[in-house]
Amino acid sequence: MTGLDTDHRCVLSVGNLSVGFSDREKQIRPILRNIDFRIHAGETVGIVGESGSGKSTFALAMMGYLKAGLHRVDGRVTVNGCDMFVALPQALERIRGRQVALVPQNPAQALTPSLTIGAHIREALRLHSDLVGEAIDRRAIELLAQVRLPHPDILLARYPHELSGGQQQRVAIAMALAGAPDILVLDEPTTGLDVTTQAHILMLLRELARERSMAMIYVSHDLGAIAQVAERIVVMYAGEIVLDGPTRSVLRSPHHPYAKGLLASIPRFSAASRPLPLHGRPPAPGQAGSACGFVGRCPLETEQCRTQRPDFVALSANEASRCHHISRLAEWPETRKTEAVLRDHGAAQEILKIDALSVTYARPSLIDQIRGRPSRAPKTVDDITLSLRRGEALGLVGESGSGKSTILKALAGLVPMEAQQAVLDGSQDLTRRLELRRPEELRRVQIIFQNPDESLNPRQTIFDILAQPLMLYFGLTGSDLRARCEALLEQVRLGAHYLDRFPGQLSGGEKQRVAIARAFAAEPDLVLCDEITSALDVSVQAAVLDLIETLRREKNTTIVFVSHDLAVVRSVADKIAVLYQGRLCEMGPVADVYASPSHPYTQALLGATLEPDPDLHPTLLALDVTEAGPPPKGCVFQNRCHKKLSGRCDEEIPAWALSDMQHQTRCHLIA
Repeated sequence: MTGLDTDHRCVLSVGNLSVGFSDREKQIRPILRNIDFRIHAGETVGIVGESGSGKSTFALAMMGYLKAGLHRVDGRVTVNGCDMFVALPQALERIRGRQVALVPQNPAQALTPSLTIGAHIREALRLHSDLVGEAIDRRAIELLAQVRLPHPDILLARYPHELSGGQQQRVAIAMALAGAPDILVLDEPTTGLDVTTQAHILMLLRELARERSMAMIYVSHDLGAIAQVAERIVVMYAGEIVLDGPTRSVLRSPHHPYAKGLLASIPRFSAASRPLPLHGRPPAPGQAGSACGFVGRCPLETEQCRTQRPDFVALSANEASRCHHISRLAEWPETRKTEAVLRDHGAAQEILKIDALSVTYARPSLIDQIRGRPSRAPKTVDDITLSLRRGEALGLVGESGSGKSTILKALAGLVPMEAQQAVLDGSQDLTRRLELRRPEELRRVQIIFQNPDESLNPRQTIFDILAQPLMLYFGLTGSDLRARCEALLEQVRLGAHYLDRFPGQLSGGEKQRVAIARAFAAEPDLVLCDEITSALDVSVQAAVLDLIETLRREKNTTIVFVSHDLAVVRSVADKIAVLYQGRLCEMGPVADVYASPSHPYTQALLGATLEPDPDLHPTLLALDVTEAGPPPKGCVFQNRCHKKLSGRCDEEIPAWALSDMQHQTRCHLIA
């Protein structure tokens, strides 16, 4: 595959690249297999696939770099004609940064907390440009302005922790641009960012590629983001390219079964439905063998697929696929999405009642402590009032820093809160801290954290992890305990053989399933889910969402689901509550709020939500800024609202307005 027809020069070429590792028997286990790839100046290519498909290894190999334990088996990578795997170290130093540059997934990997932003940019310029003296300072300001950061001269003196996540990512992009590279490699650059920040970053990348005629390689599992920036998509599976073609063709009519499965597993903002999980698992790295890598997961599978690896066949001048049965893709089962069951909970018992909940992390000043006064700093979360019935699912949405996770931690007893009322099932006082709650009270409220690595003890087996709540709350021992642990794993679609494994031996999706199993082991009334799918690829995410819905339906458990992905929220929630700066802006049934959002902030969030469609572009209604806290008076959203009413929005806190008995909005425009 040689890429799209273009008159532009080829800036990067990969020929028959294979990368692998040696096992204990000294056998070569391939991680990347026979990769052929080219990209031209000004072209933008998205590389997609599940975790473990080889995306990041491929991206690093383009820079002539391989992780410890990996080595090149065959093939070559050339950047502007220079072979990256045979070039001398001095030559690589000049190529990396000046001709090809990397933007990592987490800007924390590129930014040192003890150095100012100016120090970071100046260092990149000293290493990757020929500028000296005052020219470096001038160029540093130009780079920050180029990535659309406000007041670049002021930002130079700030430290990374003083910037928002989106601003940190822009600084990482500015550092990568310091050497004016021909190729920019971006490894999941928007994963973990909220929807408005992500929309601004994607718009910035599009503009940079156009302005600089720079080739851009965008690695991501987010097909919505890829649709916004890429002209061409490369789909990877089991260490090889299985589909390469124009973005519109790949997303509208993919010529590979795996690509079809990926698209079916994406929750859609435009439809109230749950995604269809892609069943099974990809082969472990180095275990693909000589058959088709998609064997065991493909409904079109035949004996030929199980015995013969398909060739990479050109379908047209700019599209190729690796599949024995391209002509049979019309037989692929209907990828309809399971309709979300939004049940009528009107007659169900009210299980959670919260009235005027507030949380503050601020501590009183010394003078206030002496005078016995509370802190005068704005509260992190304030005046949260809502209720849920048994079996309902509430989606809490908002940008990073809006207070979503703080509310969950308060309900779980992990941080102190104040409230006129915070009651579970009419009797349990949720204002009590965790250490003051009785075992039965602990059992009834469980929390699942965003990163399972932070909640699963790496020194305990999966059996030990699941056994803890069963022994604590139900007194199970012996064979009964092990049988119950096995049943829990079966519930989350993991076999009993996982019980004797350690968390480090599981994939990210498998670890998250164990965390879910542990939470539901306590048979709770309320489960708090904190961004539990944000770091998962789309196929694993679909399976986790399906699992949560199944457990909720079977156990009639109430769910509070925090996410910055509004398409995910629509697929699982009955009701939605929109937060800004720790204050509620809008609440109501998911269908009503998504169909007719009333608050300008809700409109901004929904407008920035991405779909895997190159013809649907996000609208940027909110400025890409992070406010230190809510304003001292007036509407909390006044400083970013394009509909602000001077003299009112900046003076008066808006009252709740009801479009009906359930859909509520806090905005002067609605009153």
